[in-house]
This record gives sequence, structure tokens and C-alpha cells, in this order.
Amino acid sequence: MPPINLSLDPFTGTFGAKEASHLVRRTTFVHNESTRNEALGLGRQGAVSKLLEVQSIPSPPLNYGVFDLFVPIGQTWINSIYVDGTQQYRRRSLQAWTIEQMAKEELNIREKMVLFWHNHFAISDINDPHFLYKYSSTLREHALGNFRALVKAITIDPAMLRFLNGNSNTNQRPNENYARELLELFTIGKGPIAGPGDYTNYTEEDIGEIARILTGWTDIGYRGQALQQPGSTFINFRHDQGTKQLSHRFNNVVINNANQFEYSNLIDIIFEQDEVARYISRKLYRYFIYYDITPEIEATIIEGLAQTMIANDYEVLPVLSQLFNSQHFFESELMGCQIKNPMEFLLPLISNMKLIPPDTLGDKYGFNASIFVGAGLLDMIYFQIPQVAGWKAYYQEPVYYRYWINNVTLGLRSTIVDLVVITGFRAGSERVIADLIGFIENLPNPSDPNDLIIDSGRILFTHDISASQVEEYKEALIPGLPDFEWTVEYNNYLANPDDEVLRLAIHARLATMYRRMLNAPDYHLQ
Repeated sequence: MPPINLSLDPFTGTFGAKEASHLVRRTTFVHNESTRNEALGLGRQGAVSKLLEVQSIPSPPLNYGVFDLFVPIGQTWINSIYVDGTQQYRRRSLQAWTIEQMAKEELNIREKMVLFWHNHFAISDINDPHFLYKYSSTLREHALGNFRALVKAITIDPAMLRFLNGNSNTNQRPNENYARELLELFTIGKGPIAGPGDYTNYTEEDIGEIARILTGWTDIGYRGQALQQPGSTFINFRHDQGTKQLSHRFNNVVINNANQFEYSNLIDIIFEQDEVARYISRKLYRYFIYYDITPEIEATIIEGLAQTMIANDYEVLPVLSQLFNSQHFFESELMGCQIKNPMEFLLPLISNMKLIPPDTLGDKYGFNASIFVGAGLLDMIYFQIPQVAGWKAYYQEPVYYRYWINNVTLGLRSTIVDLVVITGFRAGSERVIADLIGFIENLPNPSDPNDLIIDSGRILFTHDISASQVEEYKEALIPGLPDFEWTVEYNNYLANPDDEVLRLAIHARLATMYRRMLNAPDYHLQ
């Protein structure tokens, strides 16, 4: 699918509703009428600036029930020691809290970037919610900051030390797991094979030397051991204090012993290679734009983004600003070309269909935990990425985004739609269901069935719906009836809003129609 415009110059077209919707869809999880209109009102440059504002770190997850006996309800557990039975409970609290951050209705890209970095620095099988919270805090703190600084932080993050065996990497028993992924997946990429053990960007010898450089670090406080808070520490006598030399791929540089600072010196050397900027620019492109990087896109878009990153000392913000303001980003060929990942499917569904979380702390956490479980059923389990390279949708050719859709997950997406708009589901002690009438009340002319459907489509779909689709969805709304029947019925409800029979009848008609719209192929695209 070759795009027409291959320019990173600022977009010169009209920034209308379609462009605002595209910007919000690609950069946030909750793209509804409110966020779209806010972006439209700010204009392109204003909207991008608002999206890229650096926010303060959110308040930490809370104890929401009676099972964490040593932490009062409504207070955080992140600095509290473990007692028997609290680990699973705090993990559920962290999961619900994570969804709460992603589901905020605001024009800001941070949580979309946190998920990007989580996929980039993938972890799994860390059975300590304290470690997971610290890891996610590292990503959140650096989400829009300096890429080099983030690599340094994640290298000694306790969760990463455990996941890739950095905590057992010693001068007596060097472990190459993190050294390999630091090069292959996290910074510079492998490149074409140039010879035995030579991957163009680095060699097998580099992996061995880097493993030596990274010796001495370990995690502390895992699952409350020794009553310590989670963290990392450097043990000098476990560090290889000899001289290390990298290959010709890094100009045969010699790295002298620097104890706990040596890992940082190493990362500075890796980042002297311009290929680091190209590598991360490709990943950003596949996440925010499209998976197919043609030679033309490589030479223009990727190289342009990489040069911007290099010129700004690996700060991420200038690169994102350039991309989201560009002619290329708003190319019509690139709108609607991504299949939504599970979070991109679930969170807008809940927001647009007015599925209101319960008021009480326990029920609100239960509601968000249900969303977390739903995303897991659709093959996206936060904190449990199945491959160290991330979710296949962002790297595995030729399928890429299509990994999100298969016979199982497509059926489950339909089941979730039914739970949201038809049957409702239990969250904590409450049952929640979509407020479909509340949704249409914000539309310009909901009493006209044609306008109702067209305006709904503008919110739910990337592209305007066709005349035949209008008729299809109208048949679901008022099967076999003339248009005025909907107008009369809806206006009758407006005149008698306390009549429960009328309200249920309107909801049932809307549920049938929106069920069909939300199961349409168009809804799975963005």
C-alpha cells in the first residue's frame, strides 16, 4: 500500500474532523467525540502540543478491599512489606490501576507511549507486583524523555535484571541474555548477516564483552525478601574488572573498568552509532503509522526521523512532534490501515458506549480489572508479553497487525460487544451496561435515523459510512419500518424520560444497531 505523500514537512491541508479523529485514534486509547472535538478546536499544532505535554506521575495503586490487612483501604501498598496472601491481591490492584491510567479521557499520549516502551522492553513472569510497579514507573517517567536515558534506566531495573538474568551475570559465570537483547532488540538491531558471527551492526564477540561489562548488578527485595523494597544494587566483587574491547563494528573501542558506572559508559558508546536512531524510528513508525516500510519510506521518513533524533541527542519529543505534524502522517492512504490491538479495541468501546465505572473504590477497581482480563483474552496481557521481541503484531512479517484477529479472538471481540451493549456484566458488586441513550444524546440530530447512523459512524469508524451501510444499520434499528417510526418513538421517549418501558424499548433498538456496527470490519480498523 504505497502512500502518496512521503514528506515530513508540516501538513498543509485542512485539519478537519477526519484529520483530528485520525490523530487522536493513533495517539490515545480513548478517542471519543470529546477528545476529537478538543483536538479539532486546538488545531493541528495545538493538538499535537497538547498530546505531547509531559504530565506528572500519577498517584500509585491503592488497596481497594479488606484482603491487604496491613494497608488501610484507600492507601497505597507500594511501600508496604509483603504478608502472606497479598501478592496476588496487589497484582490485581496494579492491573486495575494500569487500566485506569490508560482509560483517562484526555488528549495526552503518555499511556500510548508507555505501552510502546513496554512492548519494546518486554518482560514476563515477574511474580512481584512491587517489581512490576517499579518497572512501569520507569517506563512512565521516561515515556516522552530521552531514549538513551531510558535504556540506562531499564538496564538496571530490577524487573529487567530478573527477566533477562542480569541478576545472575557475574565475573565467575557471565550471562549473555541481556547483552544480546540490548543490541538485537533494544538499541541497534541485528542488521543483515555479514559473515560468521557478524550481524553488520555488532558481532558475537561484542555480546560476550558486553556481558562482562554488565556483571555485578543484581536485584533486591524480590517478593519481600529480607523485608527490602524492590530495587537494584551493584556488587563490586561480582564485577569483571578487566579491560574489555568491542569489535570493529564499534571502532574497536576499549572500555576500562568503571565498576557501577561501566554499564552507562557502554550505552553511551552504543548510542554513538547512528543506526540506533534508525532502529527506534522504524519501531515508532510501525507502532503509529504502518508496518510496511518500503525503500522509499526508509530513505525519506525513517532517515528524516532518525536525523531529528540524532540532532536532538536522542530526545523522543522532537521526533514525535515532527511525525504527528507531518504531511505523511495525515496521508489518507494511511488512515484505517491498522488493526486495533486489544486495548485500542476495548477502551474506546467502553468510553464511546458510555459504560460508566462504579463509584466505590472496590467496584471501580473490579471494573478495571475486568477490562484487563478482557484484553488478556484477546491476546494482550500487560506485564506478560509472550516473546522477548514483543507482541508479534509489531515485528513479525508478513502478518504484523493481523495477529490480533483470528477465529478465537474475533469471536471473543463479538462476545465483549454483547456484554457491553446488550447484557452488561458484573464489576465488583455492581452490574454495568452501556448507556446508549446517553451516547446518542450528544449527537447533532439523533431523532433522524439517517443522521443518527452517519454521525455514529463518524465517531466509531475511520472512514465515512456508505449509503448501503446506512440502510443496513437502519434495518437493525427499525427493521421494515419507515424512518418516521424512529423519530416518533424517540421523541416520545424525550417527552417522557421517566417512562421505563419507553427507555428500555429505545435502548433495545439502539443495542441491536450498535451491536451490528461494532462487529463490522470497519470498527476493528484505525
